[in-house]
Amino acid sequence: MRSEKWISALWLLQLSCFSCGFCGKVLVWPMEYSHWINLKTILDELLDRGHEVTVLTPSATVFVDPSNSSRLHAEVFPVRINQEDLANFFENFITLWTYEWRKLPPLAYGAAMQDMFFQYSRVVKHQCESAVLNKDLMEKLKKGRPTTLCETMGKAEMWLIRTYWDFEFPRPYLPNFEFVGGLHCKPAKPLPEDMEKFVQSSGEHGIVVFSLGSMVKNLTDEKSNLIAAALAQIPQKVLWRYKGKKPDTLGPNTKTFDWIPQNDLLGHPKTKAFITHGGTNGIYEAIYHGIPMIGVPMFADQPDNIAHMKAKGAAVEVDFNSMTTEDMVNALKTVINNPSYKENAMRLSRIHHDQPVKPLDRAVFWIEFVMRHKGAKHLRPAAHDLTWYQYHSLDVIGFLLACVATVVFIVTKSCLFCCRKLGKTGKKQKRA
Repeated sequence: MRSEKWISALWLLQLSCFSCGFCGKVLVWPMEYSHWINLKTILDELLDRGHEVTVLTPSATVFVDPSNSSRLHAEVFPVRINQEDLANFFENFITLWTYEWRKLPPLAYGAAMQDMFFQYSRVVKHQCESAVLNKDLMEKLKKGRPTTLCETMGKAEMWLIRTYWDFEFPRPYLPNFEFVGGLHCKPAKPLPEDMEKFVQSSGEHGIVVFSLGSMVKNLTDEKSNLIAAALAQIPQKVLWRYKGKKPDTLGPNTKTFDWIPQNDLLGHPKTKAFITHGGTNGIYEAIYHGIPMIGVPMFADQPDNIAHMKAKGAAVEVDFNSMTTEDMVNALKTVINNPSYKENAMRLSRIHHDQPVKPLDRAVFWIEFVMRHKGAKHLRPAAHDLTWYQYHSLDVIGFLLACVATVVFIVTKSCLFCCRKLGKTGKKQKRA
């Protein structure tokens, strides 16, 4: 499944100029999980530059918490669903996608996927309606004319894409697309004292960092024991972000944590490999620090992301549903002991760092550019202004078909006319 990695936020920009300099107001509709991590990085930078940022968010969220920053202004609107129900919905979604749906035949898989996405669409629709029909909120934000989500997205001046050419393959793209992958990556900071002590105890073998991202907290007992048994067979120490029940097969070289400073661990000189689900943020932290990967993709864009890293020679893939302990052990040994994976990861890291402008600065520049110029109409393709039949060239096709039909009609009529004339001439010659 091909999925673009958009920074999933709707930017509604209002320009405000002051005599002392330029600053603006930014209204943000954020998305959950890793999208919020990227967006929060951008918002913090905008705040540092003096902009006023307002985050429009429903009362029930899983990951979005603007209250963590005293500088962000949050406009919270009430929704029927509560935080626990929303979290359970996402957890159920992930469990079905990861464990159950892959066992289904194609038609049943498609039907189950469609049903779940319809449920998610209803959740999003309710959130949108709760915001738009909130009179006090709309009065505060100032009402605009009725519109649709597709129309609003079509009016987007700039698209910030969460990848870069260290990850992507060359392809044509529009001028209002800007690739800002890795904008959240930073140099590694010192680890907590107890964690640093565990890392240093690895000696010359080093460590392996293991995380399945912010959306996957637990695994089945069977799967966790399978993985733990594999990790116990390698000489490296393993730091595993895992909140579930402690596996019975967990070896003395493996330590589980509710949370790990992933970026700081990947930047540690003793890190040899990164076991990842293939989320965009985790992959970019590995690219940033030049760490080879063992990919265990589970859902969404993760298989596609790992496929990119395999093609670049920086990762080995292990199938989550069919993997055995031996598969995981072999993948770890391959990535750690084959120097080509480290070399390819370092090559991608050098490409990522060798940019004229840092991804975060580039993202903020284009946001401010849109604010300064009240848009970027000169970069938007005219396709957004076409009707559906113009976009698909149906009017051109219809005109050409009409021309062909006219020519065929004229030629047919001409042939019939000539045949009649020749027939009459032949009859007259016979009579004569």
